Amino acid sequence: MAESSSKQDFFVGVDLGGTKILAGIFDNSLKNLATAKLSTKSQRGVEAVIERVARCVQDAVDEADLSLKQIVGVGIGAPGSVDFDSGTVIFAPNLEGWKDVPLKKHLEKLLGVPVFVENDCNIAALGVYAAELKSKPRHMVGIFVGTGIGGGIVIDGHLYSGFGHTAGEIGHMVLEVNGPKCGCGNKGCFEALASRTAIFQRIKAGVKDGQKTLLTDMLGDDLDDLRSGDLRKAIRRGDKFVDKVIEEAAEYIGIATANLINILRLTANLINILNPEVVVLGGGVMEALQDEMMSVIIETAKDYAMAGAMKGVEIVASKLGDDAGITGGAVLARREAKKA
Repeated sequence: MAESSSKQDFFVGVDLGGTKILAGIFDNSLKNLATAKLSTKSQRGVEAVIERVARCVQDAVDEADLSLKQIVGVGIGAPGSVDFDSGTVIFAPNLEGWKDVPLKKHLEKLLGVPVFVENDCNIAALGVYAAELKSKPRHMVGIFVGTGIGGGIVIDGHLYSGFGHTAGEIGHMVLEVNGPKCGCGNKGCFEALASRTAIFQRIKAGVKDGQKTLLTDMLGDDLDDLRSGDLRKAIRRGDKFVDKVIEEAAEYIGIATANLINILRLTANLINILNPEVVVLGGGVMEALQDEMMSVIIETAKDYAMAGAMKGVEIVASKLGDDAGITGGAVLARREAKKA
């Protein structure tokens, strides 16, 4: 529990997802003091979700034995396109009805605390950079593999969101021109090849075609309750089919990593502002299958990167797990509070 003190600053980080809302209370040194979690229930509508976010924040504050008056700021990561300046969620495909939603305005009215809104993967990258890497690299790229795939870019220690606030949307980088259709409408996107959704679809299609796997013994033929952890269990029990699917996904992640390194290195050579030092891999899939995927990702990245591009570049797995988003939210709130 936190000790109440008027001299201590406290920040809230929030990770708003399609299925859950996670909130965490942090002190000025980014120590996580308490957390709270609620299901999102986006089918109830925009206003109901925003009210649930506010409730989750209040629950976390209560858990830390604090009051909202002691909170300096709230940083929230929202899925999809975000206009940071206005705090508006332009479009969130995994949240029903979320288009041009003034999230900052609504939350500030409910909480009475300054609120700052960013893309969820940008915030996760910020959390990894500040808390895990201690802000040491000048440049970092984060790749987050979960239900979908997103990314975040740090340049010269600052989060880069691009002109239209959509930089880092690496999940929609096309890796196979004639590949499977992606939710964005294109074919062969990174997300359609290596996300949790893509992996599960490939496994379920294989089972439907008669492929044998231990997963059906574990969960039944429909695999409705399939989770990333089940894939790890199956692989460790010798399931060759699941192992092959995961290896293919890891190869795509490696190719995407190499592409990013190549692009960033080229930019560095042309305009001398980028020289990526670290590529961090995170998200639920990486958290569950790090041991099974990392070596394949690294070797594939080396195979596809331009000659010399990998020199000095570290490819590492994040240790923050689910806490990357709420930690990044706290980093954002702390950063913006200093500007005030």
